[in-house]
Amino acid sequence: MKKIVLVFLVACLALTANAQFPGWGPQSKVLTDSIHSEVLNAYRQFTIYLPQSYEVDVTKQYPILYLLHGMSGVNTSWFDDQRCKDVMDQLVASGEACEMIIVSPNAGGNPSTCQNGYFNMPGWAYEDFFYKEFLPYIEKTYRVIGDKQHRAIAGLSMGGGGTTSYAQRYSDMYCAAYAMSALMNIPAGAENPSSNPDDKINILTKSVIEHSCIQYVVEADDARKAQLRSVKWFVDCGDDDFLLDRNIEFFQAMRNAQIPCQFRVRDGGHTSEYWHSALYNCLPFVSRCFGK
Repeated sequence: MKKIVLVFLVACLALTANAQFPGWGPQSKVLTDSIHSEVLNAYRQFTIYLPQSYEVDVTKQYPILYLLHGMSGVNTSWFDDQRCKDVMDQLVASGEACEMIIVSPNAGGNPSTCQNGYFNMPGWAYEDFFYKEFLPYIEKTYRVIGDKQHRAIAGLSMGGGGTTSYAQRYSDMYCAAYAMSALMNIPAGAENPSSNPDDKINILTKSVIEHSCIQYVVEADDARKAQLRSVKWFVDCGDDDFLLDRNIEFFQAMRNAQIPCQFRVRDGGHTSEYWHSALYNCLPFVSRCFGK
């Protein structure tokens, strides 16, 4: 009898606590999984954020944000270093951001042993993997709305350049792009980081130059400009960042081409803390763009 009473009291306390502290109820989740890539002939990990209601309303579909890490980063970096889950939970609770799925794929690691980059390169057809395997897998496996108006992309540094170039060349797929401290092109004087043409950083550098986000705008004809205007653009870079000039050049090219682009220069450098703070602008921005 005492055991039954004890169980009853515990149940009552749990219900009372949940009523007083709703945060003790359903929570958002961050999961890490992997997908086998035929393109890369390897397993590639990804980390995904699922919103609070994901397991409560099993019929609900969500907008999605593809969040790209920087060089030497991995799929967990946005969640370990920039604390994306904490920021997202705060902004959803305050009503500044809508519930969404956020996914970060692994496109890097230690540059001395791992190839980094979001473009196709010799021995590293990452862009093919992303569009032919990864994105279709994510949007089939998870409850993603799966259209341009509910798909956005963002990233930092190398991932900021990947964000910009992907949104430029696949403008029919994204409603918004938020680039932080972006590698829009290689800084002057850094075009040949190594005398070894097979060096992994050399290969990455060449791919960035070939996919210059600045030149893509400068060389745009009217049709390309119209495509670029279908994306909502936001560029965010610190005033002490070594990539600031490249971000300014990109914004100037966009302005000269009459393509709307929000541009913010804030106090800070090329640091995790800067990118953590950028999430407080990025997540509300993409939320406002979804469905428009």
